[in-house]
Amino acid sequence: MVYKVTREELLRMDEASLRKRYEELKREVHYHNYRYYVLNDPVISDYEYDLLMQELRLIEELHPEWITPDSPTQRVGAPPAEGFRKVRHPAPVLSLANAFSEEDLRAWHQRLVRLDPRVAQADFVVEPKFDGLSVVLHYRNGVFELGATRGDGEVGEDVTANLRTVKQVPLRIPTDPNGPPPPPYLVVRGEVYITKDDFRRLNEELAARGERTYLNPRNTAAGSLRQLDPRITAQRPLRLVTYQILTGEGDLPSTEWETLQYLKALGFPVADADLCPDLEAVREAYQRWLERREALPYEMDGVVVKINDLNLQRALGVVGKDPRGMIAYKFPAREVTTKLLDIRVNVGRTGRITPYAVLEPVEVGGVIVRKATLHNFDYIREKDIRVGDRVYLKRAGDVIPYIIGPVVSARTGEERPYEPPTHCPACGEPLYHDPQEVDWYCVNAACPAQLVRRIAYFASRTAMDIPGLGEKIAQQLVEAGLVGDVADLYYLKKADLLQLEGFAEKKAENLLQGIAVSKQRPLRRLITGLGIKGVGPTIAALLEEHYSDLDALSRATLEELEALEGIGPVIARSIVDWFRRERHRRILAKLKQAGVWPIARRETPQTQPLAGLTFVITGALKTMTREEAKAFIEAHGGRVASSVSRKTDYLVVGENPGSKLQKAQQLGVPTIDEVTLYRMAGETPPPELASGGTVPKTPPARDQAPQPTLPLDG
Repeated sequence: MVYKVTREELLRMDEASLRKRYEELKREVHYHNYRYYVLNDPVISDYEYDLLMQELRLIEELHPEWITPDSPTQRVGAPPAEGFRKVRHPAPVLSLANAFSEEDLRAWHQRLVRLDPRVAQADFVVEPKFDGLSVVLHYRNGVFELGATRGDGEVGEDVTANLRTVKQVPLRIPTDPNGPPPPPYLVVRGEVYITKDDFRRLNEELAARGERTYLNPRNTAAGSLRQLDPRITAQRPLRLVTYQILTGEGDLPSTEWETLQYLKALGFPVADADLCPDLEAVREAYQRWLERREALPYEMDGVVVKINDLNLQRALGVVGKDPRGMIAYKFPAREVTTKLLDIRVNVGRTGRITPYAVLEPVEVGGVIVRKATLHNFDYIREKDIRVGDRVYLKRAGDVIPYIIGPVVSARTGEERPYEPPTHCPACGEPLYHDPQEVDWYCVNAACPAQLVRRIAYFASRTAMDIPGLGEKIAQQLVEAGLVGDVADLYYLKKADLLQLEGFAEKKAENLLQGIAVSKQRPLRRLITGLGIKGVGPTIAALLEEHYSDLDALSRATLEELEALEGIGPVIARSIVDWFRRERHRRILAKLKQAGVWPIARRETPQTQPLAGLTFVITGALKTMTREEAKAFIEAHGGRVASSVSRKTDYLVVGENPGSKLQKAQQLGVPTIDEVTLYRMAGETPPPELASGGTVPKTPPARDQAPQPTLPLDG
């Protein structure tokens, strides 16, 4: 969970730990930049992203000598998407630092006063911060000639044809004959967005036509503007707002306030703004915008506070890619209240019991919410959350909503305290709780609520790799009573499968063949597939190095396991407890009888097929997720890096590769497809992958000329 880290917390960390955290943060922010700017598919909220960036900047303030050109603070956004002509901006298109509270705002102001005493007398402009896609518009002699996305702040994507379809983009300035004469050259920055009503109507139209609907206005605007076919863009209700002159020729305004008036006079759309004589007026303007937030026709996540005097702004300079003279003063995450109708629980694959709230439906940020997480039973008790309560609900960006706490003043006396279950709601077995943890578990390996997920996980690529056996087939097998645990897979007959819907001779034979082949998987794969809490592919590979088979592992003591580097007391206890349970011993006996009993291959890292090789992955693979591919490579002795460099041996390329492919081609790094990866690892590619690929005879030598790029499958 992302939370706000203070400078004091960072100062308490030793230098090695702080450096490790710094490198982790850089990788994490780069990944979220890619999800947000390249894929238009973020996996965290803007608020959480802002906290990560704030922590990164704090560390760099403490250790400026650590800053490298690849730090996310040294650039804005992410590289341009493939498929568009690249456009170098005439001036840097900067990002903004963030303030999350009045204290943050005052601290920003005090820093500036110390840098330049003139700031103490400066006035400010407060503008709404639109939630859209930043664009740069070029005008020469009053005619719109080029439009680009922000990209990485230095280079953007040429979307001129698409921007011409946005009706609010002036094709010639001034639009009013009585307006001021245009300068010879003018570059304006703005934001493309979609209003709340237009977004709702667009989704209704898409749903009526049976097409996929969109999640939120920001991603819709970004995806619409970055269409390769401008005719698609023209069908989207995009709008524009402008707020900055990036550069230009002639006599240009000298203040932010005059800039907005000048842009408006030329015919550019500008938003309402506040001219504030001091910081107290800024705070009051922020509060007014916050109160108006829900009633506004567009989405905004805060306001932008700018020193009005542009010359003073320029004198204050830039930190990384953030201008000192302006800051984003962010709104709190959205909160609403609704009624808590019931508290129920989910039983996960590992048996973890997770409570969730059933709510009276409520709209939060354009989304109807009916369920929300309650984290764990301790959280419910500590917050005194009761069934029937009116509760505060928070939804920051597009993440799962959660209950903050009850509205105690709204209680009527009819609310009832929640009593956590003592037995699994699916199988009736008593729940297990480690006093050192907050979670409760059902430890019954045959629990029907867990069984489907356990079987699907057992058959997954990172475990026993049984092609075709996903969650849907696992559900059929469980519902038909054909399997009660993972070992039962190895006793299935063709006649059993033919009774299932959708199974004919060929499908049944293929599944049985896949199950039979899985008997030859190495010990680490079987250990992974057992689903022992806390034991994934990495820990499983470690256990394989020290135990010859499952009999030997089952005899391991707590002290023995804790002595292994990489295994702590919690995972050690989890392993010992798993093997002690009678149900699990019966599963192991059935596996052994079925011939599923691999003996550890005593491979050293140097003798494994991918030993000494460094891989980078780009694009979507057909048979593995990114994490599964990483585990696959590491299980065969290889290493996976996050970015392409001259030290990269191979780039694994899937569908829709990103900028890593271009970087690999520039550096001469060989590229391979998914089929080739399997063959290099000495494994047979799954049948769903078309035949193809070639296995390099020798790894590329880093001190030799680059080898030819290998062909991609398909």
